[in-house]
Amino acid sequence: MKSVKHIMQESYLDELKHKREQSESPAAHSQLKTSVNCPLCEDRGIIFDGESARPCACMRQKRMENLFRHARMARGLLNCRFEAFRQEYYLSQANPQDRSYLEGALTALHASKEFVARCLDDYHGLGLILIGPVGAGKTFLAAAIANALMEQEHQVLFLVVPDLLDQLRATYKTDENELDLLDTAREIPILILDDLGAHNYTDWTRNRLYSIINYRLNQQLPTVITSNLSLEEMEEHLGARTTSRLIQSCRIFRMHVEQDIRLRQYQDREKERKK
Repeated sequence: MKSVKHIMQESYLDELKHKREQSESPAAHSQLKTSVNCPLCEDRGIIFDGESARPCACMRQKRMENLFRHARMARGLLNCRFEAFRQEYYLSQANPQDRSYLEGALTALHASKEFVARCLDDYHGLGLILIGPVGAGKTFLAAAIANALMEQEHQVLFLVVPDLLDQLRATYKTDENELDLLDTAREIPILILDDLGAHNYTDWTRNRLYSIINYRLNQQLPTVITSNLSLEEMEEHLGARTTSRLIQSCRIFRMHVEQDIRLRQYQDREKERKK
């Protein structure tokens, strides 16, 4: 299995060199002409013009595909976009006049858009913490941030915290893989940690999370975090020093809903099927 860092550092030049070597034989060249995706460069990624060469426009699409693949986001999150944000989920069904949940959600939405705009100019700076109960739309906003940045060719790593903890435990006896995973999470320009909850933390995993958070704070690399824990509960589960650094390095926004958005979506879907 390829390590995270190895995947992130796959070389486009090696790929191009391999394709060019394959295309040197007449048989391969003949076959290539009938099966290429890009007729301009014949999938080499480079257009040769006499003594000069220039990148083909298809390379941007390939870079985009690589960015989305290397971000490690679940397929279901790739369609999350700010414009798909559903305000009606934050309106109270019991009291339609109560707009407090909606106002909080819109504040978080605006902050998320501001975060993307700032990162496009200079990604060094504060991150975001989105706090709220299960089904409040926190992961949706985090994924929308990731998608907006990757569409502008910025590197993002999207890690679900329980999965990260499992991977760290799996590398307990293989220092090379552990350091590789930690280095990637520490050094990636934009890191998203989804579902930071009341998991089975040990002193060992707490120290690893602290290592990631502390490094990113010192290097002013932004982290986006979603959590159903209050700050007091974070301190209880993660420890005071990690929580303190999260507060120092992030802006904090709270999101609330009257009903789990996933349950609302399920109910809406079932209503449509019965029509």
